[in-house]
Amino acid sequence: MKLQVVARSGEIFAGEVTEVVVTAVDGELGILPGHTPLLAVLVPGSLRFTTIDGQKQQLRTNNGFVTVDSDEVKVVIESLATS
Repeated sequence: MKLQVVARSGEIFAGEVTEVVVTAVDGELGILPGHTPLLAVLVPGSLRFTTIDGQKQQLRTNNGFVTVDSDEVKVVIESLATS
């Protein structure tokens, strides 16, 4: 599935991934291929994902939202967390 992570400063990541985990208002939300469409509000926490070649990555994020539709995941955040 495709993941795009953007902030006010610009695009942070774009590429193919096998899984995504975000920190939503109600807790961690895991997204795998074939996930039903959704829109969720994000709170400060982590964004974890595994690239198609198996590399695991983690970013600390601030507030934002995530959308999922047709195996396309878009994460929009204010900025990356600095501490």
